[in-house]
Amino acid sequence: MLKIASAQMEIQPGRPDANTANILRQMEEAKANHADIVIFPEMAIPGYLLGDTWEQDAFLRDAEACAADVIAASDGIAVIFGSVAVDWTKKNNDGRPRKYNACFVASEGKLCHPEAMPYPFVIKTLLPNYREFDDTRHFFSLQKLARELGTTPKSLISPVSLKIHGRRWKIGCLLCEDGWSDNYETAPMKLLEEYEDLDFYVNISSSPYTLGKNEKRQRLFSAAAKAAGAPLIYINNVGLQNNGKTVYTFDGASAVYSAEGLCVAAAPSYEEGLHYVDVEEIASLPALTPEKKTEIAQIYEALSYGVKNFLDSIRMKKVVVGASGGIDSAVAAALYVDAIGAENVLLVNMPSKFNSATTKGLAAQLAKNLGCRHMIVPIEESVSYTAKQLSEIPIEGAAAAPGEHLTISSFVRENMQARNRSGRVLGTIAAAWGAGFTCNGNKAETTVGYATLYGDLAGFLCALADLWKYQVYDLARYLNENVYRREAIPQGIIDIVPSAELSDAQNVDEGKGDPIHYPYHDYLFRAFVEADRNPEDILTHYADDDLEAYIGCEKGLVKTYFPTAEDFITDLERWWRLYTGMAVAKRIQSPPLLSVSGRAYGSDHPESQIGAYETIRYRALKEKLLQKYYQKYLLFRCLRLTKS
Repeated sequence: MLKIASAQMEIQPGRPDANTANILRQMEEAKANHADIVIFPEMAIPGYLLGDTWEQDAFLRDAEACAADVIAASDGIAVIFGSVAVDWTKKNNDGRPRKYNACFVASEGKLCHPEAMPYPFVIKTLLPNYREFDDTRHFFSLQKLARELGTTPKSLISPVSLKIHGRRWKIGCLLCEDGWSDNYETAPMKLLEEYEDLDFYVNISSSPYTLGKNEKRQRLFSAAAKAAGAPLIYINNVGLQNNGKTVYTFDGASAVYSAEGLCVAAAPSYEEGLHYVDVEEIASLPALTPEKKTEIAQIYEALSYGVKNFLDSIRMKKVVVGASGGIDSAVAAALYVDAIGAENVLLVNMPSKFNSATTKGLAAQLAKNLGCRHMIVPIEESVSYTAKQLSEIPIEGAAAAPGEHLTISSFVRENMQARNRSGRVLGTIAAAWGAGFTCNGNKAETTVGYATLYGDLAGFLCALADLWKYQVYDLARYLNENVYRREAIPQGIIDIVPSAELSDAQNVDEGKGDPIHYPYHDYLFRAFVEADRNPEDILTHYADDDLEAYIGCEKGLVKTYFPTAEDFITDLERWWRLYTGMAVAKRIQSPPLLSVSGRAYGSDHPESQIGAYETIRYRALKEKLLQKYYQKYLLFRCLRLTKS
């Protein structure tokens, strides 16, 4: 019998002391439950997404000391855990002390040396260097070490032996990416498979949640265990970590796979805890039927967990939400009330002369439905005063024309409203109430910069910034039906046309709203951001008449919104130029956001401000389509003239 405890622990990034205390506590609990081995996630001691904290020698020494405490506590129970390993005698390429992302195996107070490793720990072979990961900046891989030693990873990758109950167990230890080797020249698990007497595999991970990742992981590890013909135990952490701009939830979802490739045990998402399995009984365990969660249920789970934990991490107890009567602010308000309670949320409606009685009434109804505080702060007077003041004050100086003044256009006035609301009203209210105020923007708006810099882009966190508009609506319905189980978000907010209400051109009572056609543009923008499509790809499929299927929107929308090729191209270029233009600067200066898509702005999607570019093929295709359109137009005009 070999009883293993999988410790799906919550890791506090940058707190090796707190994490070690948690590890030692769980080791004692596992020992009390007669476990032979307890396994902790990757980077369980220091945390993973730490930025340049990895460059602090004092921090590294603390992590080393904490690892030594865990090793010393392995008397009576073996422990497998992830942490940073430092070789102070060697350097990384940046000249700093050499660091390895390592898996330690300890028993009876001593480290167990992998059979062929040059160090008494397993070194991560494959270092991800994409999206949120920046491992190659901080760590030295086994691949690089092998080249330095004049050998290959194959000669170094080897199992770890543990003697328990008089039997020697051979374990294949992998670190996260080492199990995701499809795009690498080295496959660590395949190399471990060459050891025929290997008893089971362990993959310790620190893997952030993204939509669809769990399903992919299930397929990957199931196939890997079956190919290896041995059980595989996967341990992931829970908690919240960030790369500054982008905040990631870690959902755990630890699991056990049999030699037949069946998932036979799984830990619940976002819950810390110990889970036990006997290695010799894995083959007889029945396969689990995976819980089928809808996409929006997963999004809610990630955002709810993320919002609560982010607030806890920055020690913020209260939140102010600008409530316009629109869908985005309503969903944000409902999320925060769900996370921290109605008593800690203050809704503020800030109408101008362009805000309808409809949306003002819906904002009030939202506050009533959620049971939270509510304020109405009109901004028309202050906006008008500022516009009058700035247009009347003369511009002076040698370069100024006689009598030169500013002209406050209607467009400038629109932006003034947004800045007045955030910078003046919400910022002051939040400070007075001892709270932070939110940013309520969604991914469609963020993509094309449909927001005011230093206005509605302000806030301490944007919880919805990785959600497309259709997902915001889905979340509203989910919150009503599955979380509150009543109409928390008024149906009127869900039904009304989405509008910023910044001018008469956006009068919701007349059915006028935002310039973005969300049923189509959501999917166009998603193609830009999450599928790396450019105008050439879009125009090609438009010409082939299969664009809707290509980007995933409802069939028939393109012709509905854009009757001619000229209309379509004008729209495409408008948004592409905004996406690659000023919107980049806005995104760089926007608040932190919660990631759910695997292609969130910030660390997932780093950008340069280089402007729009039209490819050679795009220009040729554009010319062809427009020429064809104009020929048809001229023919039509000729026929009209002939008839007349």
